Amino acid sequence: MSSHDFLAKMRRAIAVLVALFCSLVVYAQAATVRVVGPRSLTVSMADLAAMPRTQVTTMVRNQRITYEGVSIRELLTRAGVPVGEALRGRDLANAVLVTGADGYQAAFGVAEFDPAFTDRLAILADRKDGNPLTANEAPFQLVLTGEKRPARWVRQVVSIEVRPLEATRK
Repeated sequence: MSSHDFLAKMRRAIAVLVALFCSLVVYAQAATVRVVGPRSLTVSMADLAAMPRTQVTTMVRNQRITYEGVSIRELLTRAGVPVGEALRGRDLANAVLVTGADGYQAAFGVAEFDPAFTDRLAILADRKDGNPLTANEAPFQLVLTGEKRPARWVRQVVSIEVRPLEATRK
C-alpha cells in the first residue's frame, strides 16, 4: 500500500469517527425523559449528569453488571411526590408507570421507590459498566435491584408517570 493510499484511508476513517462523535453528541442532547407527578419535568442527559449519581451492581443472566444513573426516588421527589413519613394515605395508592420508546410499560406502587418502605434500589441508568448504554437500551433504562428476572426493567425510557389508581366499586 502506498503512503498516498494509506493517508486516504486514514482521512476517511477520521471523517467517519468525527461524524459518529457528532451524531452521539446530538443524540445525547436530544435524549430526554418526561417525569409526570404533582409537578412535571423533562430531564435531559445533561440534567441527569448534574444530579446525585447512584451505582448498582446486579446479576443479569449470570453476569455481574454495574449500572449508573439517578435514583427513581430523586426524580419522583423533583416531580413533587411525597417521600418518607410524608408518603401516606392517598399518596400510597398512586402507581408509577414507566414507558419505553417501543410502548413497553411496567407499573409499580409508589412505595416501591421509597427508602422508608424498601431497601431495594431503582435507578434511571444511563451507563453500564462505565460505558454509555447500548443502542437497544439507550438513552435511559430502568434498573431495579432485587428482581429475580429483569422483566420490569424498561429500556429506552421516555416517561415516568405517577397516576392515582381509580377506585372500582361493584
